Amino acid sequence: MRIEEMGQQFADIFSKPAERVFFAPGRINLIGEHTDYNGGHVFPLAITFGTYALAAKREDRRLRFYSANFSERGIVEGSLDELDYKEEDGWTNYPKGMTKLMQEAGCAINTGYDVLFYGNIPNGAGLSSSASIEMATGVMLEGLFSLNIDRIEMVKIGQRVENHYIGVNSGIMDQFVIGMGKTGAAIWLDCETLHYEYAPIELPNASIVIMNTNKRRELASSKYNERRSECEEALRRLQKRMDVKSLGELTPDRFEQNKAVISDAVLEKRARHAVYENARTIEALNKLKEGNVEAVGRLMNQSHASLEQDYEVTGKELDTLVHTAWKQPGVIGARMTGAGFGGCAIAIVNNENIESFVSEVGKRYEEECGIRAEFYMAHIGGGARELVKEEIG
Repeated sequence: MRIEEMGQQFADIFSKPAERVFFAPGRINLIGEHTDYNGGHVFPLAITFGTYALAAKREDRRLRFYSANFSERGIVEGSLDELDYKEEDGWTNYPKGMTKLMQEAGCAINTGYDVLFYGNIPNGAGLSSSASIEMATGVMLEGLFSLNIDRIEMVKIGQRVENHYIGVNSGIMDQFVIGMGKTGAAIWLDCETLHYEYAPIELPNASIVIMNTNKRRELASSKYNERRSECEEALRRLQKRMDVKSLGELTPDRFEQNKAVISDAVLEKRARHAVYENARTIEALNKLKEGNVEAVGRLMNQSHASLEQDYEVTGKELDTLVHTAWKQPGVIGARMTGAGFGGCAIAIVNNENIESFVSEVGKRYEEECGIRAEFYMAHIGGGARELVKEEIG
């Protein structure tokens, strides 16, 4: 849907024009999976798919939400005086949570608003549509109410919405890259300190291809919380022997020297993934700076193998896509991205091989899994922002 059409839809639904247009991207993670809540490094990038928010202030305290993606629900009404989480409010809990927590952080949001959301991130694909809605709401509130809010503070509020309001025990990566993304660059982020740097992604003869399993991630949040608690337990056991605050502080050597204290095969595997994946992510930054994309591809392959064997979050669909991708000509590297159990994988593919890659991987996947995969080219876009006239068209 074009922005012009969204504007017409807003006017039809709310009987007035939208005042402003905002956008927050989705994200993919190049490498560094399930490391964010373990105090490690991640290497995500914002993509040009995302969430649009068209909005207008009101003079009363009513909130009116409409999603072009869930048009059958119509307008969902709310109020600034009633911002508590309610399961029956569905997707509107994300903008409600941002409004509530930004108010609690001292932001002067004194009147209601009408907002239309439209997302072109495939729902359930694991490209972080929930954090995209949160950050689209954040920049919308910032713009509508002329708020002076530090962007990293807004990112932290988005994470608190996810953790304490929605109840998903996720790390800060999604909100961070969506809030701080930069066209043409990935963000190398230390999730413990929030130290970050932009790393230009230069792929002169190759592209990043997103492969969507089209399998909804039903298990993702429960298994996510389970993996997180397994890592926390492994860390507690390691802390009996060593002074360490997170698994992300450990080098592979130090882990190998002390892993016996974990004395549980499953917990040891979970911790091993977190430690080695963090090391791979640090190495990926250095290889990217050297322009060695082939080495980054090898690290991506190792990442997927670890997520499959040690962390056990892939599943048949993701494994079929990735293992098939590895066998195709022109593939530099491939791995799952996101929480796992469905969702998406990514591959770096030489441009001349993309057509045959999509055809072969798609065919094999449908034969093996009985589902049709979808493929998208990932263009690296900017972070959450108000759209200027040139972007609106």
